[in-house]
Amino acid sequence: MITVAIAEDHQALIDGIRSYVRYEDDISIIGHANNGEDLVKLVRLKRPKVVLCDIRMPKLDGIEATKTILKELPYTKVVAFTMFDQDEAVKQMLEAGAQGYILKNSSLEVVLEAIRTVVSGNTYYDKKIHQPSTEKNSSQSILSSREREILQLIAKGRTSHQIADELFIGKSTVDTHRKNMIRKLGLTGAGELLRYAVEKKYEF
Repeated sequence: MITVAIAEDHQALIDGIRSYVRYEDDISIIGHANNGEDLVKLVRLKRPKVVLCDIRMPKLDGIEATKTILKELPYTKVVAFTMFDQDEAVKQMLEAGAQGYILKNSSLEVVLEAIRTVVSGNTYYDKKIHQPSTEKNSSQSILSSREREILQLIAKGRTSHQIADELFIGKSTVDTHRKNMIRKLGLTGAGELLRYAVEKKYEF
């Protein structure tokens, strides 16, 4: 079951998604929040697999909420769910670690497609926006600060165990970041990630 939390302050939109999803066998809405702080609390408590996250929220915006959620629960998939289609907004959410970006005026079919896509380990971007570049020379814009930190240590030849000890995080968390970096950078495996890290170590 794909469990989903929603950060949204329009009850009608939440009700619409709930009504639509109730007929889906593989997706369940487990809660919603009206602001960023409540969203973080909800995710900590119920640990959904996917978070539909608005960008503009009171108390804590979607960008900072995404950073906090993924720092604590890196296996969570965050999909930006917003009215903003500006390139800068897309870039900021991507840098925060979001795996998807959809607009609120998209169909509910798109919402479900985005949820299923990010759970499968892929990224999803609304066709109405410009998809961010995944060129290998754009690591500064597509990797989160934690990923760049890990990439620096990879460039120094550290193993996942050593990186985990140095950053006080679990080895599984490091491995997840490695997989995410390989995907984001369009690489083919751990060996290519190491070569990339060595080549780009002065750019982080």
